[in-house]
Parts: sequence; C-alpha cells; structure tokens
Amino acid sequence: MGSLIGKSVPLIDSVEKVTGQQIYGSDFSLPGMLYGKVLRSSIAHGKVLHVDTSKARCLPGVRAVITGHEIDLPNYSVAGEKMLDERLLAGDRVRYRGDEIAVVAAVDEETAEEALKLIKVEYEPLPGVFDMEEAMLPDSPLVHDQFGTNIAREMTINHGDIEKAFADADVIVEGKFETPRVHHGYLEPHAAVAQWDIKGKVTFWVPTQSHVLARMTYANALGIGQDKVRVIQLPLGGGFGGKLEYKLHPLCALLARETGRPVKMVNTRTDELMASLPRVPMIINMKMGARRDGTFLAKATRVLADNGAYMNYGPGILLSASTRADNLYRIKNISTKGFLVYTNKVPTGAFRGFGCPQSHFAMEILIDKLAVELNIDPAELRLLNASQTGDITPHNWHLGSCGLSDCIKKSVEIADWKTKKEQTKLKDTNKLAKGIGIACCLHVSGNRTFLPFFDGASAYVRVNEEGKVVVLPGEVDIGQGSRTVFAIIAASELGIPLEWVEVPTLDTDINPHGLGTFGDRVTTLGGNAVKAAAINAREQILAVAAEELQTAVENLKIDNGVIFDCHTEKSIGFPEAAQLASYKQAGATIIGKGSFLPPNVSMVHPDTKVGNVSCAYPFVTQIAEVEVNRETGQVNLVNIVSAHDLGKAINPLMAKGQVLGAVAQGIGFALTEQMIEQEGIIKNQSFKHYNMPRSVDMPDITSILVESDDPNGPYGAKGLGEPALTAIAPAIANAIYDAVGVRINTLPITPEKILQALKEKEG
Repeated sequence: MGSLIGKSVPLIDSVEKVTGQQIYGSDFSLPGMLYGKVLRSSIAHGKVLHVDTSKARCLPGVRAVITGHEIDLPNYSVAGEKMLDERLLAGDRVRYRGDEIAVVAAVDEETAEEALKLIKVEYEPLPGVFDMEEAMLPDSPLVHDQFGTNIAREMTINHGDIEKAFADADVIVEGKFETPRVHHGYLEPHAAVAQWDIKGKVTFWVPTQSHVLARMTYANALGIGQDKVRVIQLPLGGGFGGKLEYKLHPLCALLARETGRPVKMVNTRTDELMASLPRVPMIINMKMGARRDGTFLAKATRVLADNGAYMNYGPGILLSASTRADNLYRIKNISTKGFLVYTNKVPTGAFRGFGCPQSHFAMEILIDKLAVELNIDPAELRLLNASQTGDITPHNWHLGSCGLSDCIKKSVEIADWKTKKEQTKLKDTNKLAKGIGIACCLHVSGNRTFLPFFDGASAYVRVNEEGKVVVLPGEVDIGQGSRTVFAIIAASELGIPLEWVEVPTLDTDINPHGLGTFGDRVTTLGGNAVKAAAINAREQILAVAAEELQTAVENLKIDNGVIFDCHTEKSIGFPEAAQLASYKQAGATIIGKGSFLPPNVSMVHPDTKVGNVSCAYPFVTQIAEVEVNRETGQVNLVNIVSAHDLGKAINPLMAKGQVLGAVAQGIGFALTEQMIEQEGIIKNQSFKHYNMPRSVDMPDITSILVESDDPNGPYGAKGLGEPALTAIAPAIANAIYDAVGVRINTLPITPEKILQALKEKEG
C-alpha cells in the first residue's frame, strides 16, 4: 500500500486557520442566543449570608439570575474522582477568591456585566489557609469541614532498602525545590454554547480536550443522565491540559435551561487567571546518593502539591510527580512521601507534563550536583545510569523501547557539548558569563491511572460511494495536529491520496467512545485504532475488487487510489470499487471499525503505587546554552538542542513544530512565568503582567527526532508533546550554574534571585 508515514505534511486544516475561517469556541453562535456571565467571590474564604439579586433581575435585558442559594445542585468532581467536593454554584460557603456565586443571562454581554454589578453579597469572612505546611497542621482552618483535614490525598512509596543505600553512598546531595502556579496561556479563553431541546437533552458546543469526559462530568454536575448530554467539540485555540472539564460549560447549561434559549459564555482573560485550573505548585525536598563510580544508589523525596480549593485532577498529578522520574534512570532504592493539600487558593489541574516538570526540575538539578561532587561529566553520568530497552523499573514499568541513551549522545554531539563544556571551565570575570546545561525526562503514551474505567481507543473509517473517506476517532485535535496524523494513517492504509480523507471534529452522538486527548495518548492509542479501522475498511473493498477483477485478494495492491492485480494488467479505481462494495450491500456505507487495547498495562496498586501505566514511554534530552549578566542577573538564552525519542515520526514537520511550542512554554516556566498570589488574590490578572515569553525571546532551537521503533505504537510511534517542555527548566538552571556557579532551586529563575545568590556566594 502507498505510505505517507514519515513524510512531512502540512496540517489538513491549515488553510482554515491561516485565513481566519476556523470557528473556535468564542466564535460560535446560535440564533436567539443569550449571553452569560459569572459573579465570583471577592473573598478567599467565608460564609455567604445573603445574596440580593433584586436589582439585577429588574435590569432591562436580563433574562435569568441563578444563585447557589436558590438551586438544588449535587456535589461532583471530575470523571473518575470519588471525592465529590464541588458544586456548580457555591451555596453557603466560598473557598477561594473566584468561587462561582451566581450566573446571569442577558440579551448581550454588556447587560450581563452590568447585572453582575447590581448583585450584592453579604459574607462572613473565615480564616483562610494559604501555606501548604500550615494547612497540614491539625488545628488549621479547614477548606472542607466534612473531610476533617486539608490533606486531600497522601501516598507513600518504598522500593529497596533506602537506609542501607544511603549508608553505602559515597556522595549524597539534597535540596529543596519550589515550582509556582503557572497558567497554560492558550490564546483562546474558555468558552461554551449550550441549548436544551424539548425532550430535556442538552447540547454543548465547546472547545474541549475530551468530549466523553466532559459528557460524564457535566451530567454529574447537572444531576442528569449521560444520555441527556450531547457534546460537540469545537476547534481549540490551545489546550495544554487546561481544557478538560471546566465549570463554565455546565454553568452555561444552567442558564440555557432556565431561559429556554441557547446561551453563550466566554471567559475574560481576568476570569482565566482568576479562576481556571493552572499548574499544581509544588514544594519538593529531595536527596540522592551515588557511588564514587557514578552509580545512582538512592533517592528520597517529599512532595507537597497545592490542590487549591477543589480536587480536580490533583491526585493523578501528585502520583505522576511522585513516581515518573524514578523510571528515567536505573535506581533501585526509592522512598517517596507525597501530600496533596487543600488551600483557599485557585484550584489547580492538569498542565502539559502532568506533574513531571515539577519533579524532574528537582531531580535533574540534583544529578547535576552529583556530577560536580563526583567530578564526572553530567552527560556521561546520565548515560551511565540511563534506563534501557527491555528494562522493568521498580514501579514495574516495562520499557518496550528506550532511546534515552541515543537522545543524550545525539544532543551532546549536535550541541558540541564537550567543546563548550571545556570552554566554560575556563572561568573569567567578564560581565557576560557563558554556561551550558543538560537535563533529561520521560513521559507516558497514555496513562492507565488517569481514569479507573478503561484505557484504549476506537475509531471508525467510513468510505462513501465516491471513494471519499471520513475518519471518526475518539480523540480530539487540540491544535497538535492529530486530525492530520489520523488522515495520514488512513490514507496510507487505504492507498489513497491524503486529499480524499476528512477528519471532522468530534460529537458524542456520532464518534466512538474515547477518553480524549491528554497523557500523550493520541498518536499511540488513537493512531492504532484508526490504523485498524482503515485496514478493516480496506479488506471490505478489496474483497469486492478481487471479485470484480476475478483474482485473489492476496494479488491486489492499492497505489494512489488505484487497485491493481500484481500479476496482470487489470485494475479498478478505488472509488469505483467503493461504489460496487456499497451497491452489493444495498447501498450501505462501507464502515471500517478499529480499536486498540494497550497490552500489558494496569492501574497502579492502591498502596504501593506499582503498575505499568502505559504501553510506550517517550524519552527526551535537552541542552541549554546561556549567557548570564553578572551585573544585572539577566539570562540570555543562546541555544536549545532538544532530542526526542518519539518512536517513529509519523509527520516530522508537525513533530518539530510540537517541539518548538513546548520549548517556548518550558522557557516561560523556567524564567518568567508565575501567577503572583497573595492570600488567595492573583495579582497579575492579565497577559500584560503575566510575563509570558514572546517570539523575540526565543533562542535558536534544534529539534532531533530519535526513532526507537516502539513495539506497541502504530509504525513504532510514541508520544512527544508533553515531555518536550519538561527538561527545559532544569537544563537552564544547570546552565546558569555552569556559567556563574549558583544554583537557583525556585522557579521562575529571575534576575533578582541570581543577583541575590551571587551576593551570598561572594559573601
């Protein structure tokens, strides 16, 4: 069959995007639509004594006002979470500054905004908890009284003999690391349009990463059956983990039900930074020990993760931060204690990397410290301990492919590591100090622990009587290009031009059940399902073609839309064969069905947290070159080399694009971004003050694609997008140490922190 696998192909929806014809969530509208807005708590913690909506209801143009006091709503949480700690509108208690108290629907946005100003809320303030250590104290104010503690989840992990391992270690290093609350920074804010039909079924038009998870969660939040919820996905202006389930969507449904009209809601940027679901901040204490020859012996970790006021995906993120980094290198003695802590702050959630950027920041800096103490080159030390194909880690991860060593070797070669490392040894007192740093990471391709229900993917490939193909997957394109990947796979398996294939956005009433887009699962799991569905459709059409050409199916090949007999001159066009196949089934459409159940994966054990959570694990090495200004503390990024074991590059053009975007996001995490919070108040509620890096802040970036041919991925492919930012922050931190000899263990690494560290170093 013809193959597009491994060839660079532009996004199939690129024309719509660059011409402005793409309809995103904030663009979508329906006739007769109203506009909704949210009234949020102005205090971080308190009782809601009274909500006066009388003036707002009298405002001309207002069609509905709903408060948490007036409506009976169930407690709920995200899909798969049993600790139900949230309701759509706060009742008698608010738990963070931004908690939803009331919603308004009006004929236009301006009227809805005006109505919010007319609602008066009487509070009784309560003491709040904003520090994780203090929140864990037994006499601390409780965020949720019913749980009796602010520790939302606690986990203990032990492998090997940690005490003996540290006793045997020749060198021990340790440190305390802090990572901040950061926002995804997607260009398009959260948005939704909702409408109920006469039979009591609600339809959502939302930019979401998972139409199925949204359906589950919104049904629970509204107290209705899932059969009463339809979710139609709209194209996303970026997701990065922040566009899984979000409260604005079912709030929109509440207003639509109340008014009997379609309602649209779109977050302002202030709403986004005040009350969306940013990355989980963490405080990590870590200690590592090694032999003089560089062999890693022991790793002990304590993780504090800030849940904010509500649960969301915090437990899974804490699990990821507490376990994943342990599988990157061969290390047998591991001890970890993790705590997920409620505070009266903005609830946190999934963000590209899902806990890995925080824990890898700590571990990769400690490995750099070990290298200094052992007088071993940092790249060599990593190579010495790198996990290998076939390894089974202490967490029982089965590494069917592992290109970590190749990532290290190739990035070192391309970055000219040894030469530059020698040059930076020759320290001088110039104002601009040069440095180079390295860090590695790993990730998953699908995460079996994310949800308890199932894992895997399914897809349909529909071939109409004109030979045109529609692919219906269960996974969403969130801008990363999965529609193009699925089209490439289907066209390759069917032997037809890519232009004959469409991949529409998803609809729960049409597409197969699928978990959605997170955990770098789409290409690996979804790609396998699409491949199987395309093969199934191909078999149906070839059976008819063989009959028409009077030959055996085994003799047939398809190339560029023509089916031909390898042993004769006979041929038939793919469209003609598809038409014949349809007519022979009384006009029925040819539908190929495919599914993929990842082999040998399991949920983690509830106590030990051991379990093979994914069928394929990607690896990354990143090298950063910096210039540090000794007088100002400014860091100038000179060059980034980023090597990725992605198994197989289905579309190299898109893969490199993924790397560029992720590196940019990693640079922001490392150097500039932080949601500045003071007793529950986010002080920088705009992009202007959030300090996200711009295009002019980007250094030269070299992407290296390492193909390790994973046995479980389609054509060998694994995930790519999430780990591509994970090692950037520690690589930059290590490069700064290489330049000026100070270690900054808290993110972002600001000029002020560098100057302070230099001052302390110089005494």
